[in-house]
Amino acid sequence: MILAPSILSADFGRLAAHCKEALDAGAQWLHLDVMDGHFVPNITFGAPVIEGLKPLKETSGCVLDVHLMIENPELYLSDFAKAGADIITVHAEACPHLHRTLQQIRDLGIKAGVALNPSTPISAIEEVLSDLDLVLVMSVNPGFGGQSFIPNSLSKISRIKKQLLEINSTALIEIDGGANAQNVKSIVDAGCDVVVAGNAVFKGNVAENVHQLFGAYQ
Repeated sequence: MILAPSILSADFGRLAAHCKEALDAGAQWLHLDVMDGHFVPNITFGAPVIEGLKPLKETSGCVLDVHLMIENPELYLSDFAKAGADIITVHAEACPHLHRTLQQIRDLGIKAGVALNPSTPISAIEEVLSDLDLVLVMSVNPGFGGQSFIPNSLSKISRIKKQLLEINSTALIEIDGGANAQNVKSIVDAGCDVVVAGNAVFKGNVAENVHQLFGAYQ
């Protein structure tokens, strides 16, 4: 299991230090939710915040996992690549020319991912599965942290996993929303590779929370 703490739940007054606590405890990625107030009903941060976390990547070797919950993401891909993104994930719902957008990400030397909202069927990405490094399953409706996990997401993970195996794809499956120590084992058993967790990591003792998540999986 790869654990990707969502920095939306971190203390932005000491963002880098709070993220370092999670990485020191064993988390491997940092999940960076960029929201524009249009595609989703919230505004978070842009490329400068991600650039501010680049030193953590250089010292810890962590992956900066950028999730663009924004309209017209193709206009900003180079900004996030320059800021230090290792993976850029766009929403299928926001990209009328999804294949072209994925090519743009790859041309920047970045791994490419696609996210699916809870109501979006897997068929929306079937034609680009072979072009993906990551499939992100939204297990809550995007826009806010602290929501409850949508149980049907487990079936969606399993069905995506089956399709990826059928084409011999090495793409990872990531889940975002409501993951915690109580459900993380079922999430990973369904076929998930990367678990995004916000409150489950940053609320309370970070090291204990990270160890609890890994312990629940094992």
